[in-house]
Amino acid sequence: MFGESGATEGFRTSNGTWARIERRNRWKINSAVWVGLEAAATIKNVRKPEWFQATAWIDEAREVAWRADEVELISAPIVGDLATMATLPDAWWTAVRESLAALGAHQTERVGMTQAHLTKRIGEIFPGVDTTVDEWRTAHADVHPGNLSVEGHLIDWEDWGAAPRGLDAATLWQSALPDPAVAARVQREFAADLQTRSGRLSQLLVCANAIRIAARRGQPTPLSEPAKAAAELLLAELGS
Repeated sequence: MFGESGATEGFRTSNGTWARIERRNRWKINSAVWVGLEAAATIKNVRKPEWFQATAWIDEAREVAWRADEVELISAPIVGDLATMATLPDAWWTAVRESLAALGAHQTERVGMTQAHLTKRIGEIFPGVDTTVDEWRTAHADVHPGNLSVEGHLIDWEDWGAAPRGLDAATLWQSALPDPAVAARVQREFAADLQTRSGRLSQLLVCANAIRIAARRGQPTPLSEPAKAAAELLLAELGS
């Protein structure tokens, strides 16, 4: 998998664990993302791969840094899509809800999303909205079917940190927008967070992101049209 900061690759080890190898330009290794997996080892009562060890080294010839993390191998399949998500039992929803609640209570100095970022992204699509967040929690910051196992494990802990309350539920809800039944299930399961002011702002943020992406592409996406409809309700609820 290749991203803006470098490249990552994962594979099963002979010890029955999972190894994640990452390459980054040397000037980007100060990012909190670089140690996200290791830092997540301090979090308790959350279903996630256990972190075991890591090593890092500089590749002078290529002017890059390498990092290898060894974590627990999660054999349960990834949820992956909404069709699978729609079939998951009540126990799955309970497990994810409990994990996100435990994560939200975890104290951290890491930052998952700033007030400035939320204000900028919402303002690009919905100018004039009061985007002041009144509740902050620790968040995974990238919750979607591709980062959840069918047993409720949360994977990919690069971006976690403090964020507006409800951000994780909102990002899961955004991914479910093409299926109204699943989206409604997310709303019910995480109503305690999503119905707060910060939860509504988090939802408005993900709606703005979906609308902005569609505008950039020049055509609607499976997320953009339901996001527009949802945004109208959110704006009314926020008094904007």
